[in-house]
Amino acid sequence: MSAQRRDAVDAIIDQWAAVRPDLDTRAMEVFGRIFRLSRAMGDRMEKAYAPLGISRGEFDVLATLRRAGEPYTLSPRQLSATLMLTTGGMTGRLDKLERAALLRRSPDPHDRRALQVTLTEKGLTVADEAVTAGLATETQALSTLSDEQADQLADLLRVLLDGTQGAGVGG
Repeated sequence: MSAQRRDAVDAIIDQWAAVRPDLDTRAMEVFGRIFRLSRAMGDRMEKAYAPLGISRGEFDVLATLRRAGEPYTLSPRQLSATLMLTTGGMTGRLDKLERAALLRRSPDPHDRRALQVTLTEKGLTVADEAVTAGLATETQALSTLSDEQADQLADLLRVLLDGTQGAGVGG
C-alpha cells in the first residue's frame, strides 16, 4: 500500500489477509475501488441531472442523439446498440423522454417499417445543459488529482478496459 490514507477497501484486504494469507488480492484492491467509485459518481451524476428532470439513463439517450450531430436523429435500434440496452429498456426511456417533449419518434422516410428518434429543441437544450452539469461534477471529483495523475489514470484505465474486452471478459 502507498503512503495514502487508508480506505474501506484496505480494511477488506486486511480481513482477507487475516483469514486467507495465500490470496493475491491486488485485483480486489483495483476493482473494489473502481466499483465504489462508479457507484459514488453514479449517485453524483443523478443529482446533477435531477434539476433538469432526467436520470442518468435518460441523459445517455439524449447525449447519444446530441453526439450524432444534426439532425440529431437515430433509429431505436442504433440507440439500443450504442447504449447496450434491450429494445424493451429503450422503449421505456423513449416513452418518458417523448412525454417530456425532449424527443420525438416519427416514421423513417426510407423504411415504412422503421422509426427514427429525433431530439426536439427542448431536448437539445436539456442535453447541452446536462452535459455541462455532468462534466462539472466529474471535473470537481477529478480535481483531487493533478493533470498528470488524471492523464496517467485515464491511460491505465484504457489499457485495463482494452485488456478485459480483448479477453472476452466484458463488452
